[in-house]
Amino acid sequence: MTDTADFRNRHIRSYVLRQGRVSPAQQRAVETLLPRFGIPYSARPLDLAQAFGRAAPRILEIGFGNGESTATIALAHPENDYLAIEVHTPGVGNLLKLIDEKNISNIRIIQHDAVEVLRDMLAEASLDGVHIFFPDPWHKARHNKRRLIQAPFVAQLVQKLKPGGYIHVATDWQDYAEQVLAVLNAEPLLENTAADYALRPEYRPLTKFEQRGIRLGHDVWDLVFRRKTLL
Repeated sequence: MTDTADFRNRHIRSYVLRQGRVSPAQQRAVETLLPRFGIPYSARPLDLAQAFGRAAPRILEIGFGNGESTATIALAHPENDYLAIEVHTPGVGNLLKLIDEKNISNIRIIQHDAVEVLRDMLAEASLDGVHIFFPDPWHKARHNKRRLIQAPFVAQLVQKLKPGGYIHVATDWQDYAEQVLAVLNAEPLLENTAADYALRPEYRPLTKFEQRGIRLGHDVWDLVFRRKTLL
């Protein structure tokens, strides 16, 4: 069995479900808004046009945290649809609150393992872009195998991109940035849009955590690769 085939059938989870506190407001949002803006996981292809009610460029976001960046990007780009994946309930509830407060119509949420969503629900060449902002760095060496950005995952991800579609990864861990650069460079269907690391694209807002890190002298690395239109 190849690495990619093995990945399709069995994978190491890149997250741990933590029992984070869900506020009453977040819980209400999950109960009242997830039926409207959520898409239940199902091991069958998802009709994105039906899910969003229109035809538009589709961006997948994997691991949106508290959802503030997702909401900001979606508001600034109403011409796009954003399929946002997160496993943690507090973050899902917070993004649903933002969707309601800001009257955002172009976000849909799947609360499930992104690897399984990618494998089972998304058709080939169905995405115009992918955002993976600040994935868990699993910074201890013995945990590096849990990092999301690995060659088998990228090989699956790139199949879901349209030719010319992009993958944008941002991380504040240098050794993870180096790993991501190496993995993306090694994928034959991708090409880098920069010599190595890209300038932060204007559409990606600075998070409060990132702004604090910059004040403390911490670096952030953005990587933007595109699927080749021709081999």
